[in-house]
Amino acid sequence: MTGSCILTYHSVDTSGSVISISPSVFREQMDWLASNRVPVATLERVRETPGAVAITFDDGFRNFSEHAAPVLRQYGFPATVFVVSEFCGGWNDWPSQPRDTGIPRLPLMSWEELAQIAKAGIRIGCHTATHPFLSRLSTAELEEELHRGRAAIEQRIGMPVDTFAYPYGDFTPRERQAAARHFHLACGTRLAFLSTASDALDLPRLDVYYLRSRLWFRGLDKSYGSAYLAARAWLRGAKQRLIA
Repeated sequence: MTGSCILTYHSVDTSGSVISISPSVFREQMDWLASNRVPVATLERVRETPGAVAITFDDGFRNFSEHAAPVLRQYGFPATVFVVSEFCGGWNDWPSQPRDTGIPRLPLMSWEELAQIAKAGIRIGCHTATHPFLSRLSTAELEEELHRGRAAIEQRIGMPVDTFAYPYGDFTPRERQAAARHFHLACGTRLAFLSTASDALDLPRLDVYYLRSRLWFRGLDKSYGSAYLAARAWLRGAKQRLIA
C-alpha cells in the first residue's frame, strides 16, 4: 500500500448513484483486501498502522446491515458507521439533501439495528443530528448539532461516541474547533492518503465513488493509483473553485 488511507462508503445498492456501490463490488473489494493481506485497521489506529485501510460508512443506510455487515463479519474487518441521529429509522431526506442529483431515497438503520451492529463490533460515529451544512449555522446552532447528535447516539446504543464526520466535508476553522470540543477524531472529504502527521480533526478519506473500477481499487497500493487519486483531487478542487 502506498500509504494508509480511509475509505468512504455510503449506500450498498444497485442504483448506480454517486453514493452507491453494488453489493457484488463491495464484496469483491473486501475479498481483495483479505486476499492481499492489506491491514484493515480501526479509524482510531489507521494513522499508526503502515499501509493500512480503515473502512467508514456515512449516513447509516439500512443496506449496511443487509449487505456490508455480513462481509465485514466474515473477514473480521472493523468499520465505523457515521449516523444522522434524528433520521435514524427514517430516510435520507434531510433538508440539505441536494435535489435532482440522482441520489435515491433510501431507508436508514433504526436505533435497534444500530445497537445490534454496535454490539457486533461495528463502531458508531456521529454525522450530526440533521445533516446540515455546518458552515451555514450560527455558533449556537453548530454546538447544538454536535452535542445533540452525539448525546442521542450514546444514549440509544449505550456506548461512547468519539468520532465524527463533517456532512459534505463542509467546515472551516470554526467548525473544526467545535468538533474538537466534542470528539477525538473527525473525518472530512479531502481526497488524500494519510500520514502520521494527518490532522486528527481533518482526516482525509478516499471516496469509493472514484474506486468502483477494479483497476483503480486495486491500484491503491500502486504508484499509478496515487497519481489517479491526485488527479481526481485536483479536478474536484478545480470544480469547487469554479462554483464558489
